[in-house]
Formats: sequence, C-alpha cells, structure tokens
Amino acid sequence: MSLKIIESPRDGIQGLKKFIPTKIKADYINSILKIGFDEIDIGSFVSQKAIPQLSDTTEVIKLLDFVNSISKLLVLVANKKGGEEASEFDEINSLIFPFSISPTFLKYNINSNFSNSFKTIYELKNICEKRKKSLIVYIAMAFGNPYGDPWNIDIIFEWVEKLNNIGIKIIPFSDILGNSTPSRIHEVFSSVIKEFPEIEFGFHLHSKPDDWIEKIESAYESGCRRFDTVIGGLGGCPMTGKELLGNLNTLNFINFLNKKNIPHNINLAILQDAVEKSKTIINYE
Repeated sequence: MSLKIIESPRDGIQGLKKFIPTKIKADYINSILKIGFDEIDIGSFVSQKAIPQLSDTTEVIKLLDFVNSISKLLVLVANKKGGEEASEFDEINSLIFPFSISPTFLKYNINSNFSNSFKTIYELKNICEKRKKSLIVYIAMAFGNPYGDPWNIDIIFEWVEKLNNIGIKIIPFSDILGNSTPSRIHEVFSSVIKEFPEIEFGFHLHSKPDDWIEKIESAYESGCRRFDTVIGGLGGCPMTGKELLGNLNTLNFINFLNKKNIPHNINLAILQDAVEKSKTIINYE
C-alpha cells in the first residue's frame, strides 16, 4: 500500500472557543485543497451544541473550490441523522465515525455504548453504500486505556473483526491522550496488519511537541501507511481535557518523510502558503 496523508483542519479547529467566521474557514481549507493531500477532514455533522465551531460545515462546503485538487473530502458524523445529512453532499467522499474500545471514553465522547455505536456503524454503512461513499471507523484508545477499562490485543482483534465482517475497510487507530509507546504501537500495527491484510489501517496521533517522532517511525516501520496530520499541530480532542496534546504537525511529518526518502505528493511551496494562512485561524482565536 502506498503512503496516504490525511490533513484534518476539522480536528485542528474544533476545540477553538471563539467562532471562526465561515469565509475564513473556507479560505483556509481552499488553500489546503491544492497541496496534494490524499484526503482532507473538513468538518462535521454533529450536534451544534457539542461542537459549535463546526456548526457551519454545510456553508463551508458551498464555498470550496475544487479546481486543481486531487483530495477527497471527509466529514465526521456521530449518528444516523448526521450521516444522512452529510451523504446529501456529492462533494463528500467518506464519512468518519469515532468509535472507541473504551466504554468510558465512548460515553464521554459521543454519549454512546458498544451496542448503540455498532448499530450506528451498521446504519452509516448502509447509507454510504446507497450514496456511493466510504465509511471510515476510527478506534480510539487503541494503544492502551487510561480509564481503567480492559485493554489487550485480543480486544483490538475482536472489534476489527466485527468491523471487517460488515465491510469496514478503513480503520485508523487513535492515540488521543498521548499514552502510546513505540513498542505498543509496533505491537498493535504489526499484529493487525498481518491478521487483516485487506484492511487499510491508519494512525491518528496526539502528542507533545517532543515525543512524536519515535511513535511515527514505529508505526511506519510496522507497516502503517495512512497518517493524519494537522498544519501547525493545532488542536486535539476537546473531550479529553488534555489541552497540551496537539495533533501531529504536518510539517514535522513531511520533514520525517523527506529525511527517510519516503515519496509523497505534497507540494511544499503551497503547503508553506497554507501554513501562513493557518496563522489567521490561530490569531483569530
């Protein structure tokens, strides 16, 4: 499998408290559309009360310019209603559902449990099949559980197999609390990639600025070829309370690839322009 880079302005801005005007968001995403990312996670169709910053995703989509863009668009949904709304947009290629193998975090993040979440995943899969879209199911707490819930590799296998059985073929693993280690990352990715070669696994990492490189290197060397990034390392999950943990910085990841002579499709000049534009977002806050 070739390398895929998924840029996530959605994850970068979702926790910002001051509302960023729709046009500023759209201008920023338009700059990202030209860079060469495989996929871009642009917004969400969830409760406006839960994530008010992304309540204008519908309006943002209408302002996007897809000329000279190869990127596919992703949006986050947390229930059937959100999936139905998102699927109405031809511009959207895939829906994201935020699952977790931690029942504690699943309740905390989307107020759900295993049974209801799996039902929602099944409903979203049917919606995607009807509208010719893909469903991407993220598994949070994939590298350990700080809440005291059970964690082991067999639990990972159990849920991946359940998802595989209903046709989910893209499953990124999330470390949103920064508690993964290079050895645990290697254990997880090397095991599931060998057991489920038909599935595209990915890595969504939140980390401090000084502890990301060994984790990314471990994931890549273990066979992972799908990585989420955010320009400037902005953001992180607003439901965790871990404000010091940002997303994997896009420039850091590209520098990592260049040092390893790993090919990619990123236009560095246009990326630098987007980095400058991102300051508008940051300074607006």
